[in-house]
Amino acid sequence: MIYQPIFESVQQHQVPEWFHDAKLGIFIHWGLFSVPAWATPSGDIDKQVVEKGWVDWFTNNAYAEWYLNSLRIEGSPTQRHHLETYGENFSYDDFVPMFNQAVEQWKPDEWAELFQKIGARYVVLTTKHHDGFLLWPSQSTSPQKTGPYATQRDLVGELTDAVRQRNMHMGLYYSGGLDWSFNEKPVREAVDVHGTIVQSPEFVAYSHAHWHELIDRYAPSVLWNDIGYPAAADVPELFAYFYNTVPHGIVNDRWSQAQPAGQRDAEEGIVALPVTHSDFTTPEYSAYDHIVEKKWESTRGIGHSFGYNQVEGVENYLSVEALIHSFVDIVSKNGNLLLNVGPTAEGAISTLQLERLLGLGAWLNVNGEAIFGTRPWVRFDGQTRDGIPTRYTQKEGSLYVILLGTPSSGEILLEKLEARTGATVSLVGSDASLAWQQRSDALSVELPGLNDSPAHVIKITPAPTLLE
Repeated sequence: MIYQPIFESVQQHQVPEWFHDAKLGIFIHWGLFSVPAWATPSGDIDKQVVEKGWVDWFTNNAYAEWYLNSLRIEGSPTQRHHLETYGENFSYDDFVPMFNQAVEQWKPDEWAELFQKIGARYVVLTTKHHDGFLLWPSQSTSPQKTGPYATQRDLVGELTDAVRQRNMHMGLYYSGGLDWSFNEKPVREAVDVHGTIVQSPEFVAYSHAHWHELIDRYAPSVLWNDIGYPAAADVPELFAYFYNTVPHGIVNDRWSQAQPAGQRDAEEGIVALPVTHSDFTTPEYSAYDHIVEKKWESTRGIGHSFGYNQVEGVENYLSVEALIHSFVDIVSKNGNLLLNVGPTAEGAISTLQLERLLGLGAWLNVNGEAIFGTRPWVRFDGQTRDGIPTRYTQKEGSLYVILLGTPSSGEILLEKLEARTGATVSLVGSDASLAWQQRSDALSVELPGLNDSPAHVIKITPAPTLLE
């Protein structure tokens, strides 16, 4: 299909099967903020905002990639840290030569090899975060800066090549709304998020040209925009150009274009217009509580931050078990997990992050059959008779029952499931069939001795009936 530069045309785009099948992507937040690599480890954003509000969140921001914004908030922990560490005459821009020197040590092939090893099907890299610094040698860098505000090394291109050589899809993140090199007003509260989107004609042309440049140079599989887009920008033109250039490409849901100044809501400030088109939605540090028909992708860091935060310790990171349980839950509801990695400026991945990535990969190496290429079942959850939570996925006529725990006995009762005559029941990762019998309102399955694992998967072919 040839798409026209109007919403009515791009809205006809269908999510490609590769994204439905992929389930696991790796997000990478890397930039100038990776040099100081510092933020208050205040907690996950979803919980902190509910408990303490937006003003407290931005003052004590756990996102290390928001270092520049936090630095501009008077009296913030980040501002105090910066003054104590670097002194009052050290600006954020002074991190530019430090970062450019550090990235010379980076080996993109090692990243791609790791991501493939753990089972990721796609990778999304921050090409420009809110600070405005570019991770590729663009034809145009911020006109607000006296020197090139970009990497000398083509980090975007080198990683794209390494990822594709390992048969993974490559996506690109770009901060299309916020750019703190254009607008130095700090985000202090919720209204400022969309209220500080740069709306000048100069920035509209600048950001739109960057997206076109990224598409032309790297043909990304995903356009991952963040924090809205200028009101005057021609979004359907960009989408049509992208779809016509990359037929298997997809766009996320963070392209809302704020209403013009003056149309304000007393409580919320500038009201964001609904997103007119997206291929998938992107809840952050959260997940839906039901099966969602529209494709979605939950994104989060392994700790509280996306960018690497040297302050975070083991208590701030998900355990391997919690990560696997969250991932399984997301997949059971028609979602993908875009799991973030925050490298150091040199491109190293910390031990705590690496342990969790490899733990997830080891589990997928055994149980990936129940994840990749699957679709949601008629319901996403259930439980065994003794209270172990379960999640369901299905593929090729089989049902996968994922136990989020290890049974204490050699028999489990899967409530509300009725097996069909002649059904085969097996443990994923083992060739042996399991003995089963149907009880009145539950399927009884005899299990062998199970190894220590965050989750175990039972495969039932053909898929059983759900009892009401």
